[in-house]
Amino acid sequence: MHLEIRGAERLSFRERQVVTLKETGTRLDAIAKQLALSESTVTTLLHRAKTKGYQVVIVVDGDPLSLNAGPEEEDDELGEGS
Repeated sequence: MHLEIRGAERLSFRERQVVTLKETGTRLDAIAKQLALSESTVTTLLHRAKTKGYQVVIVVDGDPLSLNAGPEEEDDELGEGS
């Protein structure tokens, strides 16, 4: 599983950095410290990025929830098959 930022090509390099850190759960003060920016600059960059439009999508590789398994495959995985 990984995150994908769609529309990132519309963002500046700095906006991409801030968005990536924010969307992975980093606090504003930590982003500011890591990028050597003020918190108000980080907030401004996030606001600009939002106005340009981007989407954060969770991409799940494979079928870890067995959503595409047929009834027989489900039974086998649950130990209920023949």
